[in-house]
This record gives sequence, structure tokens and C-alpha cells, in this order.
Amino acid sequence: MKIDYRIQTSGLRRVVMKKLIVSGLVALSLLVPLAEAGSRNHRDNAHRDYAKVTRVDPIVVQSERRIPRRECWDEEVRYETPRHQRKSYTAPILGGIIGGALGNELGAGGDNKKVGAVVGAVLGASIGNDLKQNRSQYDNRVHYRTETRCSVEHDVEYYERVTGYNVTYRYQGRTYHTQMDRHPGKRIRVRVNVVPVS
Repeated sequence: MKIDYRIQTSGLRRVVMKKLIVSGLVALSLLVPLAEAGSRNHRDNAHRDYAKVTRVDPIVVQSERRIPRRECWDEEVRYETPRHQRKSYTAPILGGIIGGALGNELGAGGDNKKVGAVVGAVLGASIGNDLKQNRSQYDNRVHYRTETRCSVEHDVEYYERVTGYNVTYRYQGRTYHTQMDRHPGKRIRVRVNVVPVS
């Protein structure tokens, strides 16, 4: 009868590995309470005391704020309103007369009469329109009114604010430094932890 040694060896390896893992876990579970007890003993050795403050320097930060300021002034404002008048045909009639005269001069020959009439009509309408517009500019009524105008300006103001304190203190002949958000006064409370040195 043949025995397969490879199977037996792998089975033996598995058993040994399981025993090693179990032993490691047992040893770890024994060490954890000892470490906790040691740290608890160190915490129990802590106490509070007072140290003398030797120097306090405020931490100053420069900031800015924008303050709105309203500025007002009086200003003369020009207003133009058209006068109401009855409708006048003087400008178109005058333009037509001028246009007819020009057309007559341009169409002095027999063949040019039609061309002269068309050119005269166009020029007459343009001249009449210009005369009407120039006259309407002088017909507008102009007056001035004092109005108050305002705008908002911003003044920038710089100021300093204290955000904390750099504190220097002495305890049992040694100097320490810390930062605090308020002024500590003449002494500062400290936590002292006594730990044996091995």
C-alpha cells in the first residue's frame, strides 16, 4: 500500500499555521490590557498647576471696511419742447417754385423738358424739406430746470483687530510658548504629567 507523503505534509503545514495564528492572537490579547493599564497609570499621574506668565503679545491683523457715502449736487438740465403751430405749406410751395425754375433751366432744349421736370421736382422737394426742418429748429421752445443728481461713493477705512495672543510662561525654571484666543492674565493653568523614565 502506497502512502502519498505530499498530502500528509500539506496537512501538517496547515495544522502548524493554525497553531501559530492562535498563539499570536492569545499573546496579543494579553499585551493590550497591559498597555492600557500603563497608559492609565500615566494619566493618573497627571495634575494641574499654575505657571507664571512672563510676556503677552497680541496678534494684530489689519482689515478694511467700505463705508458708503451719498453725494448730491444741483445741475442745470436743458429741455426742448416743440411749439404747437398750424400746418404751413409755405416751405413745400417755395421748394416747388425753386425746383420748377431749376427744371425749366435744365430742360431748355426740346428733348430735355421731361428730364428737367423730374430733376426740378426732386430738387424742389429736397429744398422744401430743408426749409421746413430749419424753421422747426427755431420754433422749439428751450428752457432750463435745476435738478438734484446723486451718486454713491465708498470710503475705505482701515482698522486693526486682535485675533489672539502669543503667550510666554515659565514653569519650574523652564520657558514655554503657546497661543491663546484671550488674554491669560498674570498666570496660566498648565497640565503636568509625571512619567517615569526607564
